[in-house]
Amino acid sequence: MTIGTGTGAGAGAGTGHGDEQGDERGDPGLGAIMSERRHLINLGYRLLGSLADAEDVVQETYARWYAMSPREQRAIESPGAWLMTVASRICLNQLGSARVRRETYVGDWIPEPLPEPTEWNGGPSGGADPADRVTLDESVTMAFLVVLDAMTPAERVSFVLHDVFRYPFGEVAAIVGRTPAACRQLASSARRRIRTAHPTTAAPATGQAGIVRQFRTAWEAKDIEALIGLLDPDATATADGGGLAVTHPCPIVGGERIAHAYAEIARVAGDRTTFLECTVNGLPGLVAFQGGALVTVFAFEVVEDRIRNIWAVRNPEKLRPWRTTDGLTD
Repeated sequence: MTIGTGTGAGAGAGTGHGDEQGDERGDPGLGAIMSERRHLINLGYRLLGSLADAEDVVQETYARWYAMSPREQRAIESPGAWLMTVASRICLNQLGSARVRRETYVGDWIPEPLPEPTEWNGGPSGGADPADRVTLDESVTMAFLVVLDAMTPAERVSFVLHDVFRYPFGEVAAIVGRTPAACRQLASSARRRIRTAHPTTAAPATGQAGIVRQFRTAWEAKDIEALIGLLDPDATATADGGGLAVTHPCPIVGGERIAHAYAEIARVAGDRTTFLECTVNGLPGLVAFQGGALVTVFAFEVVEDRIRNIWAVRNPEKLRPWRTTDGLTD
């Protein structure tokens, strides 16, 4: 698995990407300030793994901006960089408190999955697509986000700001509250975690689509042997219901065990469940519908033509961006 190095929408954010607005540091204006929203959402989602939490961070960031007087706002040389810095610090604080909240979370926690923007038709508010505000590059694949979630808050923020958004370590240090040398070490530690978790290159999206399609076919047919052939012998299947949906209580480890467990899921679901192919965090995945309602989003990690990881998100609170089925392929 390779690392996204600055290809996201926020690349260069720390060096004044938002200071085109204003005239001689005049009032940047509402439009210019709100144009930074996508950069902030991109940052917040990568740091928190939750679109809902990212949106809360953006709201808090803007609240702090508008709590300042016009004179204080005009004194800020780069409003865009100021907003990104404030959002980063809010995320850092939230990451610390999130670890405490996870101790009471029912079952395994999986980052909130995102649909492809073209597979969205309106949102909870009927307005702009939240997923469309997140650039779907490799730094938001489920495999990448799961590794990020295992990092310490300082590691995660240092790595994402430097390797994904290309902040210099001097600016990262001011946000994290460490020295530039310490932040360099944190980012290096994060890279080692990623290499350890993903020592080989994942299959390209085109190849993964074929594997996911074969998996869907074998699953619907309850063909255990075919499922075993598609799964890495050491594969892991993890589900997230958050106590709000029925899931396996612990990750299932081993391709053969997963094949038997998923065949049993298909048997119990019967004709009530329909599986459709879709894009999940930029890569091929599946969604399951029961009675016309979307109940599960499946993300996959495919390595060397075998499925290494399956992440099944069933917590309905994490399926908010998937409230419509328009654009999904049958």
